[in-house]
Amino acid sequence: MAKKAFEGIKCLDFGWIGVGPVPLRLMGDHGATVVRLESHTAPETARNSRPYIGNTAHVDRAYWFADWNSSKLGLSIDLSKPRGKEIAWKLIRWADIITEGMTTKTMRNWGMDYESVRKVRPDIIYLSTTVKGQTGPHHSAAGHGTLIAALAGISSLVGWPDRYPLSQWGAYTDMPNWRLASAAILAALDYRRRTGKGQFIDYSQFEGALHLVAPTFLEYAVNGRLMERNGNRWAYAVPHGAFPCQGDNRWVALSVGTDKEWHSLCQAMGDPALAQDSRFATFMARKRHEDELERIVAGWTKQHTTDEVVASLQTAGVASSVVESVKDLFEDDQLQHRRHFRWLLHATGEKVPHEAWGFQLSKTPDTMFAAPAMGQHNEYVLKEILGYADEDIAQLLMDKVVTTEDDLPKA
Repeated sequence: MAKKAFEGIKCLDFGWIGVGPVPLRLMGDHGATVVRLESHTAPETARNSRPYIGNTAHVDRAYWFADWNSSKLGLSIDLSKPRGKEIAWKLIRWADIITEGMTTKTMRNWGMDYESVRKVRPDIIYLSTTVKGQTGPHHSAAGHGTLIAALAGISSLVGWPDRYPLSQWGAYTDMPNWRLASAAILAALDYRRRTGKGQFIDYSQFEGALHLVAPTFLEYAVNGRLMERNGNRWAYAVPHGAFPCQGDNRWVALSVGTDKEWHSLCQAMGDPALAQDSRFATFMARKRHEDELERIVAGWTKQHTTDEVVASLQTAGVASSVVESVKDLFEDDQLQHRRHFRWLLHATGEKVPHEAWGFQLSKTPDTMFAAPAMGQHNEYVLKEILGYADEDIAQLLMDKVVTTEDDLPKA
């Protein structure tokens, strides 16, 4: 078999929630050896977040953790103990890549910040992701993706013009940030391949999130105009939005940007004369009568199923799509064909869906396996990777250096 894309690369994951751990999921899914370092004494947020596998609350059944940490080996140790730090340092010397997603002082307090690590591993690639980066007047800020979306101006653009700004569902900014952080790691790997030198990646999630609203910066810089909340509407298309269809909570999104597309929409609606109505005959006229136009379009879409509307509009050359629910996505024949959802056997004994990356490597496909239960691979990592003897491991367990479920905080 062909060598996997990252086979032979060794990674140590001090990550937290999403942006820290997911880049090393990319590495693990494509052949790298990744050790996820945790402790039962202080489970990370994703371990204690809904939804739970089988609807049973437990650190080993948290679905977000499972989806964000596939293809990793789980090691659980207590870093407050000297021998816990000893194990961590052995892994640091072993690793090619380290990621961490703590506040700026956490790794420094453990003595495991980049400057300390590079003294023993000069070629290390070390990614540290924080809210605002490691330097600057607000470098110590703590937070998560929901707050960063507000900070980056995203929330100010979401909602209706006569209502308050809306917060997006979930940690919205995590998704682009872990992809950008992954690209930074790959660039650092290529640099080390060419030069033999490692480097520190100081990743600010605030700055990464700004890429999502780049057009607003251009609009302000070029035209001096602040973009504001406008519901589903867009300045460059009309009608533009989501419209109801037959069925329970079924919707279609559509966008009409040109007069030609407008005429095509009217034909698809079975009302070609509407295209010549003076209220809608030009783009600016349609904008002036947008409320009325949306009511007309909604009156048509409500008479049909989503599939009927989309088939009619796409045949006519009008951009449109079903607004898919999660159920739709799991049943989507395109996603099924590309094996986007991988049902992997979890440590709980149940098969759990994990999302694929959206790209496929023809010569070195991924080899994804399920995320670990906390400490699932303690013995393997300590014995096979670090060389501890059985009696050493037994002593580490007795001293609670290696943590177990008995060390979980009591509910």
